[in-house]
Amino acid sequence: MPGTIPPSADDIEAIALATLLSLPPLFGDHLGDVVLRVEEFATEDVLDELAIDDPFALTGLYTGRPIGEKTSGDTGALPDMIHLYRRPILDEWIERDIPLETLVSHVLIHEVGHHFGLSDEDMDALEQEAADAER
Repeated sequence: MPGTIPPSADDIEAIALATLLSLPPLFGDHLGDVVLRVEEFATEDVLDELAIDDPFALTGLYTGRPIGEKTSGDTGALPDMIHLYRRPILDEWIERDIPLETLVSHVLIHEVGHHFGLSDEDMDALEQEAADAER
């Protein structure tokens, strides 16, 4: 659509934060220390580490240690982070023709799942619960 301004990083962050607030307390209560970052693309180092050639192929990433792997000896580590990559998200949004809120929520919940060490099946159920809460 000519003249349409694409959603900004702030717009994507607002959707992601609303999704976080819609999560069941069991999960939301354990996400307070996780940093949410919206960036244009993953860095070259990240793409190289993940063996991804196309920067548009990565929409989100969790960095940190899943809760179940943390120990009391974990000191001096960087905070756990969820990275959302704006341009790949927008590209997928246009290609799939789905609501941006749906896509951002999907990517975010997938990364939240990694924070909790969840399986893909667990992540699917969590995503459904968050979607039901938004209705």
